[in-house]
Amino acid sequence: MMLSFSWNTKYLTSEHLQGFQKYKYSSVDTNPIGKYVMHPFWNWLIKFFPRWLAPNLITFIGFLFIVKSFLLLSYFDYYFYASSNKNADWSSIPNWVFAVVAFNIFISYTLDGIDGKQARRTQTSGPLGELFDHGLDSWTTVFIPIFLYSTFGRNSFSLPPKRLYFICWNVFFNFYISHVEKYNTGILYLPWSYDLSMLGTVFIFGFTSVLSHNVWKKIIFRKYSIANLLEFFFYLSTCIFNIPIVIYNLYTAYSTKKGRNLGLAEGLRPLIPLIYFLLLSLIWLHYSPTNIVERDPRAFCLLAGNIFSNICCKLIIAQMSNTRCQIFNWMLIPFSIIILVSIIVPSLELFLLYVILMISVIYHIHYGTCVVKQMCDHFDIMCFRIHSKY
Repeated sequence: MMLSFSWNTKYLTSEHLQGFQKYKYSSVDTNPIGKYVMHPFWNWLIKFFPRWLAPNLITFIGFLFIVKSFLLLSYFDYYFYASSNKNADWSSIPNWVFAVVAFNIFISYTLDGIDGKQARRTQTSGPLGELFDHGLDSWTTVFIPIFLYSTFGRNSFSLPPKRLYFICWNVFFNFYISHVEKYNTGILYLPWSYDLSMLGTVFIFGFTSVLSHNVWKKIIFRKYSIANLLEFFFYLSTCIFNIPIVIYNLYTAYSTKKGRNLGLAEGLRPLIPLIYFLLLSLIWLHYSPTNIVERDPRAFCLLAGNIFSNICCKLIIAQMSNTRCQIFNWMLIPFSIIILVSIIVPSLELFLLYVILMISVIYHIHYGTCVVKQMCDHFDIMCFRIHSKY
């Protein structure tokens, strides 16, 4: 559906809404960190939250802590040069900034862990809460790699921006295949890498806040820096903890006929828009006449995160409503045009990046807001408030 400036745009069909009415959440969390450490902590912490506090408001506040961190790091080191010490025009990021970001990420992670518990505690669980939670989670995927890159920046012991972009895509892929898995099985198997990445990011920022980002220059393992090892960990976790487990769960669901039994072509259908988006991204990355990812890696990665989140949200809606996943996303049309014009007219490339970035933000916010409003109207509920009995 094309972008409309009406906040009453109906992105959800009647089939979607009917499917949501029948939806029941089903998930499996086998991660020992979550099972034996975080969930007991969250179960204790939730007792101190007032019952009138809406679960979706908890989710949204947690997301705002992530956005706050992104804006803070952007202000002090937009182009990731602060830790390089190669240019006198770029000063180091103050240690207190790393401490604030560590705190923000932990608070966001904690609120993300207790919003569902608050929903069950207040008997307000429903499809809107899950969609709202996972939709914002899909948007958060781009911020964590960007945060980590801020501790290393562009220097000899770190990574070039192009490899940051590939790490972002690795995170996108891990998040997406979990929902492709649910699209086929009806069960969300929570990936182990999530808790490790969130707690690891909190530790890295906390450590950096004490010893400053210069400490990472001194930690070398056989010519490999911490940045190199983290990059390796991201890909290793995909190959060991995510892809094999997803394949196993899909095989089990189909062999026991406990999943949706969609067939191979239909089961892989959600991958089409993601693969198309990836191919377009690689074309721009490779043929960029001004090396756009080097000129503004923050904006380039954020653009990818916006479009990815929109693609992922539509998959989440399809698997929750038990409807057929879309194979094309509207945002890929202007994205394709911008790439073509950028290659033809190199002098406009950076400007066009900012144009498509703005379009992607506006469209995704409009889409999410309209979907939430439509679901609230359908179920006769409010997003950020619950029944007055609390």
